[in-house]
Amino acid sequence: MSSPRLVAIIGATGAQGIPVVRELLQSGNYAVRVLTRDTNSDRFKELQSYGPVESVIGTFASEESLRATFRGAWGAFVNIDGFNSGEKTEIFWTIRGTFFLCSAWELALEEGVEFYVHGNIDYAYKKSGFRPEFHCGHIDAKGRMADWILAQDKEAAVRSRMRSAVFTTGPYIEMTIGRATPFPPSVEDGVATWRAPLADGAVPFTALDDVGVYVMWLFDHAGGEADGLELQASIAHVTFDEYARAFEKVVGKPARWIDVDLEEHLGNNWGARADSPAGYNADPNDPATMTIRQNFRAWFRVYQNSGGNKGIVQRDYALMDRVFPGRIRSVGEWLRRENENGLEKGLGSLWDRIQPENLGHVLKLSEDQRQGKL
Repeated sequence: MSSPRLVAIIGATGAQGIPVVRELLQSGNYAVRVLTRDTNSDRFKELQSYGPVESVIGTFASEESLRATFRGAWGAFVNIDGFNSGEKTEIFWTIRGTFFLCSAWELALEEGVEFYVHGNIDYAYKKSGFRPEFHCGHIDAKGRMADWILAQDKEAAVRSRMRSAVFTTGPYIEMTIGRATPFPPSVEDGVATWRAPLADGAVPFTALDDVGVYVMWLFDHAGGEADGLELQASIAHVTFDEYARAFEKVVGKPARWIDVDLEEHLGNNWGARADSPAGYNADPNDPATMTIRQNFRAWFRVYQNSGGNKGIVQRDYALMDRVFPGRIRSVGEWLRRENENGLEKGLGSLWDRIQPENLGHVLKLSEDQRQGKL
């Protein structure tokens, strides 16, 4: 029996990274090394519950840390948090800066990684025909880098050393039952309520429980179909009206979606923070820095114009069915699974979990802010 292949992971304790580590370790075919700032965090301890995890203490904004993480690894999964660095710095660290600073992709190539997976979000600005009203920093930075990485993969000199793939997600559907998200739930007069400025649009939600299976498929098919592939993953294009109807059916409690004004929602949801930088480490005096308001104004416009899988953001659901036949395929199926999982884990029903005192954190960013770790 061959030894497990070592996969280096940047972003392992984030929302996507945890299910990726889980699937890789539980398969028995892969070993995992992760870059982390804190091996005592609850999220790192969760990773260890899935199997042995090798760690490198450091940050993605350090050449030394990146080299130590990639050195000797067969594969890499890299998902940099754009809300940490902001659009400009994420691009810098994904490709290459000046002086002695190198990118994650370039350093992985230098250190002998053979298969590299870039965690991505749709390059909506490009998909809109480069219309400025759809430029959203935290998704376009990843999309630009995905294009660049796949372009390098076409070069013979690169292909002979390292192959690359891109894994693209939509917003996590778990954010609909979480705290500090673009559309947090509330309970008003006994009615589950979501406010979201989507009009006739739809969100191609991704379920985090599916993420690890998709990424492992890419590693399993390295040297074949996965080479140079952008694999885009979503449950379905979901409208919030559809979401509310499914919630009522699954939970047995009244639910509604209120289509609010975009500018009103930005102010109400983020308050005074709306005009602060979208990346908490970004320089507020840098003209390239987008505010939260600017970022999410464009973000909501993207999904307002993606209804019916016919607009800016589209998906190949037939490909997803082939890659992962057991994937979650509807908001109703996800809600049923999530309700059952919550009851089994002692978290309560979905109705219990959307009560304001019970709302949890889906994104590591919001959890770290709550704990004062930023």
